[in-house]
Amino acid sequence: MRSYMKVAVIGASGLVGTMMLRILEERNFPVTELIPVASEKSVGKEVVFKGKPCKIISAKEAVEKKPAIAFFSAGGSTSLELAPKFAEAGTTVIDNSAAWRMDKTKKLVVPEINAHVLTREDKIIANPNCSTIQMVMALAPLHKKYQIRRIVVSTYQSVTGTGKKAVDQMMNERKGLKTEMAYPHAIDLNAIPHIDVFQDNGYTKEEMKMVNETKKIMGDESIRVTATAVRIPVMGGHSESVNVEFSHDYNLDDVRALLGAFPGVVVVDDVKNLAYPMPMHAHNRDEVFVGRLRRDESQPNTLNMWIVSDNLRKGAATNAVQIGEYLVRMGFAGS
Repeated sequence: MRSYMKVAVIGASGLVGTMMLRILEERNFPVTELIPVASEKSVGKEVVFKGKPCKIISAKEAVEKKPAIAFFSAGGSTSLELAPKFAEAGTTVIDNSAAWRMDKTKKLVVPEINAHVLTREDKIIANPNCSTIQMVMALAPLHKKYQIRRIVVSTYQSVTGTGKKAVDQMMNERKGLKTEMAYPHAIDLNAIPHIDVFQDNGYTKEEMKMVNETKKIMGDESIRVTATAVRIPVMGGHSESVNVEFSHDYNLDDVRALLGAFPGVVVVDDVKNLAYPMPMHAHNRDEVFVGRLRRDESQPNTLNMWIVSDNLRKGAATNAVQIGEYLVRMGFAGS
C-alpha cells in the first residue's frame, strides 16, 4: 500500500461516517491527511482520528484539497450533487448511498466477489446496500458451484440502519419517553414490515434494492429475487432468512465447506449445541455469519440459511474501506 494519502470522509459526523473513521484507523489505512466533511452546521466542529482532533470543513474546501479518495455517507442527494465535483477534481469517490448503485456506468462492488471489475478510470464507485452485501457474501461461492435460480429473502434489520434518530427513538421508548419519531410506529417491542418508501408494485425501495443489486453484483440477470424487509428493535446487526433454489443439487457438507473457505464468511451451524448466528455476536465484527443450513424439503435443489452481519461495518463502512484498500493496492487511487 501507499505510505501517504489525503482521504476525505463526507458525512463524518453520522453513524456510518463515524464508523468509517474508526475502521480507517483500525485497518491502518494509509491516511496522511484526514479531511472530514459534514453539513454546514457542523463545519468547525471536530472529529477525533488516531487520537488527534480534526476540524470538519465544507465540501467546497474538501474538493479544493483534491483528496485521493473520498468516502461518502451523507445520503443520496448529497452524493448526486457532490460526488461528480470530487471526481472532476481527480478524487476517487466510494459512495455508500443508493445514488449510483444502479447507474449502468458505475460499478457496484463487494471486494471479495467482484473487485476485479474496477479500473483506474472508475471515479465514482457504489457501495451496495447493507442487506444485499451480507446476502451476496454468503451466496457468491454457492452460485459459482450450484447456479442460483431463485432467492426468497426476509430481513430482520437493526435500528442502526436508519441512524441515530432511530436509535434514540427505541431507547427513549424503552424509558417510556415520548420522542421525535424516526418511524411511523413505535419500534420497541414491535416489528415494522416497512423499510424505505413503498413503490408502485407494493414493495419497498429497500426490498427492490436487494432484487436489483444482487443481480448486478453477481453479474447474472437470470437470478430471480423476491424480498421482504422488516425493521426490528435490535442494535447489533441485520439478520436474514434466505431460501435459495439452485439449478443443481448440493451436499450440505460441501455447502458448509464452500462457505467456510470464502473470505469474510464464518459458518456458525451447530444446532445440537444451540450455536447459530445472532446480531449480538456479529456486533462490532466484520465477518458475515451463516448458520441454520438445512435442506428445503418442499422442493428440490433448495437450501434454507440464516445470515447475520453488523450493518454499520461489513454492511457499510468496512466494505467501503475494503474497496479503498483494493484501489490503493492496485495503484488506482491517487497520483
